[in-house]
Amino acid sequence: MAKNKNIYNFRDRLTTSGQDGKRVWLYPEIVSGRWFVRRAWVAYGLLACLLAGPFLEWNDHPLFLFDVLNRNFIVWGIAFTPQDNVLFVLAILTFFVFIFAFTNAFGRLWCGWACPQTIFLEWIFRPIERLIEGNASARRRLDAMAAGPGKNLRKVLKFVVFFLISFLLANVFLAYVIGKNELLKIVIDSPLNHLGGLSALLIFTLVFFFIYTRLRELACTFICPYGRLQGTLLDKNTMAVAYDFIRGEPRGHVRQEAESKVGDCVDCNWCVKVCPTGIDIRNGSQMECIQCTACIDACDAVMEKTGRKKNLIGYFSENELNRKYAFSIRPKGIAYFSLWFLLFSILGVLLWQRAPVETILLRTPGNTGMVNSPGFVANLYNFELVNKTFEDQEITFKSLDNNIKITWVGKPGFTIEKGAVRKGSFFLEIPGEAGLSKTAAVEIEVLANGKPAEVIKTRFFYLPQKP
Repeated sequence: MAKNKNIYNFRDRLTTSGQDGKRVWLYPEIVSGRWFVRRAWVAYGLLACLLAGPFLEWNDHPLFLFDVLNRNFIVWGIAFTPQDNVLFVLAILTFFVFIFAFTNAFGRLWCGWACPQTIFLEWIFRPIERLIEGNASARRRLDAMAAGPGKNLRKVLKFVVFFLISFLLANVFLAYVIGKNELLKIVIDSPLNHLGGLSALLIFTLVFFFIYTRLRELACTFICPYGRLQGTLLDKNTMAVAYDFIRGEPRGHVRQEAESKVGDCVDCNWCVKVCPTGIDIRNGSQMECIQCTACIDACDAVMEKTGRKKNLIGYFSENELNRKYAFSIRPKGIAYFSLWFLLFSILGVLLWQRAPVETILLRTPGNTGMVNSPGFVANLYNFELVNKTFEDQEITFKSLDNNIKITWVGKPGFTIEKGAVRKGSFFLEIPGEAGLSKTAAVEIEVLANGKPAEVIKTRFFYLPQKP
C-alpha cells in the first residue's frame, strides 16, 4: 500500500455524529451514471412488485399473505399452516445461509440494491425532498435558516407529502398481513367497526413517517443487524465497492509531469458528497457502506472530465486491489454456496412431497387392547387432520393390510373444510389372538377426495389378559 497521509484518515465516531455527540444531518448530492440507471431499473421494478404483491391473486386466493394473528400464511399461492413449522425453520435457515454465502462473495449488494429501506428512501422520499427543497446545497441552507414563511411552507408541504406516502405504504403492508379484502372493509366501512385495523394502520404510518423524516440512514447503521454482521462475513476475496488506492495515491489536484508520482485521485471529495451514509470510501471498507455505487458514478464523472481512466472506484476484492489475483469465489465461498444448495434442495423436495392434508395419529394412552367384537382385538386411536389446501377435502382412511379393519367412532369418513382442523377417533381391529405379537406395525393410508394423500405408520399393541 502506498504510504500517504491521506490514506490513514481513521475516525473514532460515526459520520452522522459530531464532536459533541449530536446528530449530523447528511445532504447527499445526486449524480447520474451507468450504475444509477441500473439501480433505477432494479429499484422501480422491485418497488412495483412490492406494492402490487398483496393485491395479486392466484386461483382466487392472495399470492402473498402473512396473517400472523390467525396463523395463516400464503407464499406464491401456497398455503402454509402452523403444522409446517419444520418447513418454516428450514426456509429461515436456508435464507440465512444464502445471506452468508452471498455477502461473503459479493458484499452488501442487498442493502444498496434491493432493501426496502434503501428503495423507499432513495427512490421515493429523497426525490420528493429534492423536488420541494432543492439540491443538497439548497437543503443545507434551508435548514440553517431561521423559521419564516418560506421555510415553514416548504417544510409543511414536505411533511404532508411524506405522511401521505407513509399512509399509502402502511396500507400496502397491512394488506400483506390481513389481506386486501379486509383492508377494503377498513377503508369503506365505518371506522368504529374496525378500531383494531385502524390502529394498526396508524401505527404503520407513524413508523414509516418517523423512519423517513428523522431516522433515515441511522436505520442502517444502528438498527439493522446485517450492517454489523457483514464485518464477520467479508474477507479479502469479497467483491465490494472499493477505492483503488494503488492507482489513486498519492492524491493530487493536478497531474504535473509524466514522471510525477501524483495518483489519479484529484481529491475532489465527490465520492463523499454523494454517499447516502456520509463515509469516505477511500478509507477502506466501512460498516456504513451499503454499496449503492453512487461513489462509482461520481468518481467516473470526474475521471472523464479530467481525462483519466474510469473505475478508480469500482467493484473490487482486496486481493484484486493488491494486484494478487482477479476475483473468484474461493473455497470458503464455495462451501457456503454448497451448503445453501443442499438446504435449498432439501426444502424443495419437502415442498414437492408436501401432502394436501397433514395427519397426526396417536394410539390412546393406556390402551392395551380390547375385544370389541368376537374374534377381534382392537386399539383406539385419536387423529387430527389439517387441510392445507383452498378446497374442501373428503377424507377416508384405509388400512394397507386387508386383515385389519377400521371401525369409526361415529360416521365413517367426513369432509374437512379448506384450511380447517378436524379431530376424531376410530378403532383398529385385528382378527384373533393366536400368533399376535405384543406389538405390530400398521400402515394407514389417508385418502383426500379419493386420492392418496399420505401413509401414516403406527403401532398396534395387545397385552393378553391372564386367566
